[in-house]
Amino acid sequence: MPQNTTIKGLKGTDSENQTRLLLFLWNLGGVNSPVKQSELNKHLTRTNERSQDYQIIYQQLAEIEAISLIKEGRSLTVTLTEKGLENLNQGLNNPEFLFVGNQVGTRVVNALLKWIREANLQPKLVSQTVKTEATKIKTYQEFETVILDTYNRLNRDYNMNDLVPIYRIRRAIGDRVSRSQFNDWLLEIQAEDILQLQGGSVEDSALDKIEDSITTKYDGLRCYARLI
Repeated sequence: MPQNTTIKGLKGTDSENQTRLLLFLWNLGGVNSPVKQSELNKHLTRTNERSQDYQIIYQQLAEIEAISLIKEGRSLTVTLTEKGLENLNQGLNNPEFLFVGNQVGTRVVNALLKWIREANLQPKLVSQTVKTEATKIKTYQEFETVILDTYNRLNRDYNMNDLVPIYRIRRAIGDRVSRSQFNDWLLEIQAEDILQLQGGSVEDSALDKIEDSITTKYDGLRCYARLI
């Protein structure tokens, strides 16, 4: 994450604006709950700032998988990931993080109050989330359980009609398993007729989402998983 770079038109550094965006996103939707980008921008932009100038910040956070961006019709939704929650915790605890300007709006204060209160009520919330994400998957049986749980959660929470993008599953699991092991075990799950991997392409044909799908030796690119 950039620490001292700044974007023309925005106050503060990139890292400060990333933390602010993650904080407002968490305040509006929590983890894994989509929020309309237009609504988030209302909280994010300050005097003399434009929402368009924050597009680079959105892109930076999406690239490190702190957020996911999904286009739904003409609108764009933003979702805070488990990794994003970890980054938010690190950002707020960074001694160099400051809110720029002489005045801080009530939206910032209220979001911070909510963070502090929830941290006091559940002091291990963030550390448990980080620990869970960091727990490595060591066996195929464990991988199968995690995959099915992730598939069912994404399918339910985002109304995917039993057709879940593989890149969403991969990103939800994160670095708990290597990319090559994810590919091998996912193909094994298909061979056991648990999940069917289907072709097509991702919704916006984004190269990073295609890369996070899976390519089979005989069938080529597979972008979606369906429970058999």
